[in-house]
Amino acid sequence: MLVRNRKALWIAPTLLAVALAATLVTAKPTSDAATAIALKPSADQADAAQMAMKILTRMHYKPEAFDTKMSQQVFDRYLDSLDADRLFFTQADIDRFAPARDKLGDAIRNKDLSVPFAIFNLYVERIGERTAYARAELKKGFDFTKDESYQYQREKAPWAKSDAEVNDLWRKRVKNDWLRLKLAGKDEAKIRETLDKRYANYLDRVRQLTSEDAFSIFLNAYAMTIEPHTNYLSPRQAENFEIAMKLSLEGIGAVLQREDDYTAIREVVPGGPAALSGKVKVGDRIVGVGQGEHGAIADVIGWRLDDVVEKIRGAKDTTVRLEILPADAGPDGKHVTIALVRKKVAVEEQAAKSSIIETKDGEVSHKIGVISLPTFYQDFEARRRGDANYKSATRDVARLIAELKKQKVEGVLIDLRNNGGGSLDEATTLTGLFIDKGPVVQVRSANGRIDEHEDRSGGMAWSGPFAVLVNRNSASASEIFAAAIQDYGRGLILGEPTFGKGTVQNLLDLDQMYGNEKPTYGELKMTIQQFFRVNGGSTQLRGVTPDIQFPVTGDFAQNGEQSYDNALPWTSIPAADYNPTGDLKALAPMLIARHDRRAAAEKDWLAYQADVADVRKLREDKTISLNEAVRRKERDEQEAKRRERHPEQFADTTEPGGKSGVASGANAGDRKAADPDAVNQVATIAAAKAAKRGNDNPNQDDGLQADERSLKSDLDEEKRRKALKDVVLDEASHIVADEVNLLRADTKLAAQVLPRGATIAKDVVN
Repeated sequence: MLVRNRKALWIAPTLLAVALAATLVTAKPTSDAATAIALKPSADQADAAQMAMKILTRMHYKPEAFDTKMSQQVFDRYLDSLDADRLFFTQADIDRFAPARDKLGDAIRNKDLSVPFAIFNLYVERIGERTAYARAELKKGFDFTKDESYQYQREKAPWAKSDAEVNDLWRKRVKNDWLRLKLAGKDEAKIRETLDKRYANYLDRVRQLTSEDAFSIFLNAYAMTIEPHTNYLSPRQAENFEIAMKLSLEGIGAVLQREDDYTAIREVVPGGPAALSGKVKVGDRIVGVGQGEHGAIADVIGWRLDDVVEKIRGAKDTTVRLEILPADAGPDGKHVTIALVRKKVAVEEQAAKSSIIETKDGEVSHKIGVISLPTFYQDFEARRRGDANYKSATRDVARLIAELKKQKVEGVLIDLRNNGGGSLDEATTLTGLFIDKGPVVQVRSANGRIDEHEDRSGGMAWSGPFAVLVNRNSASASEIFAAAIQDYGRGLILGEPTFGKGTVQNLLDLDQMYGNEKPTYGELKMTIQQFFRVNGGSTQLRGVTPDIQFPVTGDFAQNGEQSYDNALPWTSIPAADYNPTGDLKALAPMLIARHDRRAAAEKDWLAYQADVADVRKLREDKTISLNEAVRRKERDEQEAKRRERHPEQFADTTEPGGKSGVASGANAGDRKAADPDAVNQVATIAAAKAAKRGNDNPNQDDGLQADERSLKSDLDEEKRRKALKDVVLDEASHIVADEVNLLRADTKLAAQVLPRGATIAKDVVN
């Protein structure tokens, strides 16, 4: 949860992605590990750590002293955050710092951060050694007839006893990387070139991390030891979070990404300065950035993406000059310099959007309005200033509902899949669009006080058939909304059990608290409350259980609140005084029966269920074979299954003569480490999600990692994915259509389910 001195918000367990401020860290390959410069803590960071300790030990919902036990836990978590898969440190390295394991609390009190920085610097040194070893292994080649395997899930493995043991792990890792590229049809020379650059980049990514990054990793190890949703945000992270919440920034209106050593234009935002100039296009590469009309242009080739973004952002109505290598020019092409005046730009990727799905039931068709809501956003600063047009999820959804009603939709479905949360205010007011008035959520503070957040505005934006679609990644504010809709009997909850985050965080600006005008110390996101449903139960740990459940797509045991070893326990309080608007007990079984009949007969749904089962089975494996014949057999079996289930996806992949134009590798790509884009969690702070993209295309494993693909292929793949049918959304829409049918046929049932005064006509609902 989050509060800027006033109001609380719920946010996702990880920071929201900011479209204009992606932070994938990539750099030019280098081979000289000895040139790494040891990082040192600053006096400001020592002050910030001491401030954080004082606040967390006194004001947290679960305050804990930084004693010996806490010190040991922070020490262990810090090492895990650096080397989660035990690929760099040895037991001797851990033993080297063992004397400090009990004394981290005293060190922070004394403003001494030398130990965590020494550990970090050793970590960078070890990466240099391991990647140098990996690059040397490329010169030797591999025997893929041997029966050996690679253990890629090593979170709970002991530290390696020696360098020889770590080197053997890396030998197998390199062998697996080589085999993936070989199975994808790459020749030996191309494999060596690709992997040599990959391992060189591993080191450079880490060496581009700054003192701020190292400090943030350590302080987060402390914060998350107390409770999983307590975090430290560095000044840069805090800025990105604020942009994510208000869905706007002051810049040029372009989405950027890494492409080799360049910062490339991935998307030009309509209406932004870049688009209006007519001089910037997708694929252009930014090689230099200058401030003002005459400021010197800094060469940014090989820079961290977030550093480039920071130079391009700036105050509204100021000028930034970009030196661009055009998309259609070669590396030695002529550079073009353009000047753009920064303006306020909307980050629309996370804004609510609507669409209409038409379902068919025999000869009868139904129009179901779908509203996709990626996050519960609100521009708090604009609202505080009294801006009548401040950005708000509720306001956007209300507008979309009005538009859908004009198009005579018969039911509405809110899609909250992968919505990790956001503003508490928005969760409350959004619920108010679908109920008349009343409490939405109860919040309990550490002192036991319970407050209700309620919708006070009468009336509903939509009173007709309604459902909410969720999955395992629907968390926090999403769970508040879904739980309230369920408790009020206002609509059906469809999908997977939700994440189970039932805590409230307060965002504390350390600079503001200590009278510092310049952003220096960062911010603390600290758990201060726990929220409860209006029925008295909690979503903590248990989440929201759907009325109609779909197959769980992810690894249930490793995704969700229960996966944290220090999560707050489930508990309950007395129910609030609320009046349900409907009763779905009679309706739900009929809808479940119809869903089950479709699930047993619908080809697309059967294929979806089979795919989910295969992926879950693959994820249960902790090792992968390094025998080429075994891997080819596994690949061919997976490809055969997918060709049978999804023939339409293979329609254009056959070359003349019948040879397949793709190399399917689902067995590798669906596993955690088959495409490990990162050496570890730190080297890819922003690439962590991209690391799991090795086989987003179920038909193909190209052996590459996210930042190794060209911008064109990446955009083509994104376009292809968007064109694929969303089977889950389609089935959820069918369930809403079933609800329309049943309520239209039974007026008595409709009166029981729908709010008072709501009616169902043949052509229009509401």
